[in-house]
This record gives sequence, structure tokens and C-alpha cells, in this order.
Amino acid sequence: MLTLTNARVRRGPKVLIDDASVTLFRGEKIGVVGRNGCGKSTLLSLIRGELSTDAGEYSAPPNLAIACVAQDLPDSPSPLVEYILDGDLELRAVEAQLAEARVRDDGTREAALHAQYDALDGYTARSRAAQLAAGLGFAVGDLERPLREFSGGLRMRANLARALMRRSDLLLLDEPTNHLDLDALLWLEGWLRAYRGTLLLVSHDREFLDQVVGRILHFEDGKLTAYTGNYSDFEVQHAAHAERTAALVAKQRREAAHIESFVARFRAQASKARQVQSRIKWLSKLETIATVQREADFDWDFLPPPKLPRPLITLEKLSAGYGERRILDQISMSLHPGERLGVLGRNGAGKSTLMKVLANELEPLAGTRTLAPDLRTGFLAQLELEQLDGGGSALAEFARRGGDEIAAWAQQKQRDHLGRFGFRGDRVFEPTQNFSGGERARLALSILVARRPNLLLLDEPTNHLDLSMRHTLLMALQEFPGAVVIVSHDRSLLRGACDRFVLVSDGAITPFDGDLEDYATWLGADRSSPVAAGAPTMSRREQRRREAAARGGRYPLRAEQETLEKQIAQLTKERVDLEAQLADPATYSSRPVADQHRLSQRLRKVVAQVESLEERWLAVTGELEERAS
Repeated sequence: MLTLTNARVRRGPKVLIDDASVTLFRGEKIGVVGRNGCGKSTLLSLIRGELSTDAGEYSAPPNLAIACVAQDLPDSPSPLVEYILDGDLELRAVEAQLAEARVRDDGTREAALHAQYDALDGYTARSRAAQLAAGLGFAVGDLERPLREFSGGLRMRANLARALMRRSDLLLLDEPTNHLDLDALLWLEGWLRAYRGTLLLVSHDREFLDQVVGRILHFEDGKLTAYTGNYSDFEVQHAAHAERTAALVAKQRREAAHIESFVARFRAQASKARQVQSRIKWLSKLETIATVQREADFDWDFLPPPKLPRPLITLEKLSAGYGERRILDQISMSLHPGERLGVLGRNGAGKSTLMKVLANELEPLAGTRTLAPDLRTGFLAQLELEQLDGGGSALAEFARRGGDEIAAWAQQKQRDHLGRFGFRGDRVFEPTQNFSGGERARLALSILVARRPNLLLLDEPTNHLDLSMRHTLLMALQEFPGAVVIVSHDRSLLRGACDRFVLVSDGAITPFDGDLEDYATWLGADRSSPVAAGAPTMSRREQRRREAAARGGRYPLRAEQETLEKQIAQLTKERVDLEAQLADPATYSSRPVADQHRLSQRLRKVVAQVESLEERWLAVTGELEERAS
């Protein structure tokens, strides 16, 4: 269907696609992956006809119907449903011709057009548009609202719905999940699996790719390589390829070193002249093996907070909303250091409202919110990137947005910190308006880390982050000593970072007893609570009472768990030191026998203490898990 033959594409002086040869077949679903800025969007621009190759060829069938998502924020006064319907170009064309035939009173022409209209499923088009809107998180009452009244994120969803409405042979999607919540993502996943055309999907969401695509195109160092299978299959194949390539490079270097040594030893000897020249020619013709480039890692973690108060924040019978509209009603919860909480719920249920309440950015309409005196909140909101001054440099924005404490850092300290997030050298002086979405997200994350929070509130934190940075974020969260609350459509992040989930629904917050697969099932069943069918229910008041009692019982256990962990760590360190002394021959040659006995006795005592403490730690941990469930 689509063919690249030795294709090269430049953007300015930079070669983004180099000597690419690949064929994409009709009906394939293909994931396009690689680091931010590697050429993925350039490939889509080439296919859309917005670019041409600088060398080689790109070919596609004539009259290929291509659907893609507009990246510009629409500002249309049209109702949402009409804007989505505009995506069906053929249907709109027939509607325009019908209107013209009616004006001309051309009954014959009108009858023929009605037949075309029926063949295009025109009579069900409005229903199909409404289904797309519902799947992407719009309410029924939104269909007749002017598009310009919606938020930027919802207008981008409208762009996606419009693209899906298009009758297409080829669908191009560039990070379609960035403006979706988990509910809409799960719906889109199913829609794309059922799509009959060819799909090119640029995404950094590994689970989304695994569920949708059957082939991967990987960009690396300007090269485009095709792999069979989903993203997980690609990772295995790519790792094996990297290992084989490293082995070949090592072998080639050994051979070259041997030949270079021969040349160096015998270059001056006339009797060896022909052999030396032969080996020099061999070296010059030696095939260059392209080493697999390791993606640059970001070496950072969360700076330790100055203090970890207990609890960090407490909500008691709190209600919140906007104006007279209550989104959350009579909610009660507390957060303690070490908690990892994932927040689930349908679009509009109040997840972001809860995050604003926890971040102290939204005043309660009723109830109380108690903040610990030493609370430091790090809130990465969905619109955080929009708060950056496009005209300011990364360094200036770091100091401006970081607050007085960070602004007082020496400039070298600021630059060292930004360097760990990929902003090195003169990049710190570049205006942020020149940064990609991923770079702006990394800058916002670097500011949050520098504030040394003890409560992290992450509302869709992986938007614009590539796979490497998402993995780094997940690893950093594992070691973070404070509390973490996450709203995200990234299932890998939720699975890896969260110990438990809560569901925001009907103004209430309730524990969700299940995993993300159970949540997807719950969404499909269209239930209003996560209680199993036929299970006895309890009043909201009784449920809150039980939750409060369970929380109260867990606090002493968590404190004991942390104390045990510190004791085990100290004794383990002492054990290692004792074992090293007893393994050192100098201990037996230079120290008295009494000291040797004392070291042995202390080691036995330490080993016994560690075993006892570990048994208690296992018991406490098991009890905590039982109470959490």
C-alpha cells in the first residue's frame, strides 16, 4: 500500500529519515516508536503529502483516503455533533448537492442523491457521530453545545472524533491518547482494533500499542527498522539485535587491533611490505557495523523532602465544586507518607477536582481540609505546560516557577539539576517556545522535583513523555518516601506505581477492590459502583465509618513497619562489617583471641536479630495488606 525506497528526509540541516526502505500493507496496524524528535511525526507528514523526499522514493496508491487528527485547536461556533459530522467528507458533499437540487427543484437529481445518501449510511450518521462523542468522554448534553465553549483538551478530543468519522483507507494518529483519560483510551483501543483500514499509530504508551498493533516501525539514529509483533515483541527482538551487534562490533575491533599491531610491527621491514600493504587495504575496506545506539538515560530521582509529617493531609466530610455545582460531596480521606494511590473514574466524575482540593488550589464548599504544617505539595497538573513562559529560557523558567528557595540556588547548581533532565550546555538558555511537548514536560517535572515535595499529585503526568522518560519516572516514584496520588491513562504507570485504587463516582470516593482489568470490566458493565452484582451493599455513612476505622488501625502498623525497616538496615550494615572483619586474615594474626570470639558472638547475635525482625516485618506487612483489602 505504501512504499519507502532508500528514502531520505531532512528538516533543515538535520536528516531525520535516512535510507529508509519499508513496505506497509493494506489492513496492517503499525506502531511507530522512537525518542522524541527522532522523525516519527516527519514520517506522517511525508505520508500526508506535506513533505517530499530529499532522496529515494515514497509511493502510495492514487486517491488514497487518509484520515488524520488536526493539531490546531478548533475555534468553531458549530455544535459539537456537526463538527464531528464534518469529518465524513463524502456525506457532506452529498448533503450539499441535495440542498442544491432542492433549490433547483430537480426531483430526478434529488432522488439519485438520496440513494447515494442512503448508501453512505447518511440516516445513521448523526447516531454514529454521537457514539464517537460518547466514547471519547462527551455527555449527551454536549452534542449541541458550540465547540468553542469546550476546554482545549475536549476540543482536541473533538478533532479525534472528527478524524474517526472520516471514511478512510489509512488512519494516521500521532499521540492520540495525550488528551484522553483511561475510560476514553479503553474505548479508543477497542475502536482501533475493529478498524478495517491501515493504521499508523505514533505512541509512547506500551500497553496501548500492545493491544492495537501487530507491527512496529522503530526510529533510531535516523534509521527506520521494521519488527513483527506488538511493542513487547519489539522490545525482545531489539534487545537481541543490540546484543548480536555488540558482539559483532567487539569481534571486529579485536580483528582490527590484531591487524594494526601487525602493521605497526612490520611497516619498516622491506620483506613484509606487500603483506603490510595488503592488511592496510583490508582495514580500509572493513565493513562498518552500525552500533545500536542506547537511548540517553535521565539520571535523577526525587530529592528527599525535609520532613515527612503524619498525616500529610486530611479531608473530613468535604464537599467541593464550582459555584453552586457540587462535584464531590461529603468525602473523607487522609494521606500518609509511603501511600501510593491511583484515582479512577469516568470523565467528569471529579478526579481533577479531587487533585485540586488536595493541592489546596480549590476551596471546599463544606467540610474541613487539614494540612500538615510541614506539607510540601508537588502538583503536576494537566495544564502545567501552559504555565511556562514561551519567551523565557529553561533556566529562567526553572528559577521563576521553582519559587524563592530554588531561585536562590547558584546558577551552576540550577544547571546541574536541569542537566539531569536532559537540558545540557546552551540548551538551558533556549526559549521554551522552541521546545517540543516532551521537553516542556521534562522541564515542568524538573521544577517539581527541585521543590522537594512530600506529597506528589500527578494528573496525567506522562502526556508528551517518551517511553524512556516514563520508565525513569516510574523508577523514581518507587524510591520516593512521601505520598503519591496519580490520575493517568498510562496503565503501565498505574500498575507499577500504585498500591491501591479509589473510584470517584457520583460525588463519592470509594475503594476500588480490583485491578485495571476489573476496572475495564466495570466500565463495560456501566455500573455506578464497583460492588459485585448480588453483593450486599451498605450505606455511605457506614462505609465511611469502616474506612476511617481501617485507616486508624493501619497507622500504628505503618509506623512499626518503617521502624523495623530502619532497624533491619542498620543491623544488615553491621553484619556486613562483621563478616568482612572475620574474613580478613589480619584479624587472626594481629588481634587477640578474645576479640575474635567477641566478633563471632556479635555476628551470631546480629544474624538472629535480623531474622527475628524480618519475621515481624513480614507479619506487619501481611496485616497491612489484609486491612487495605
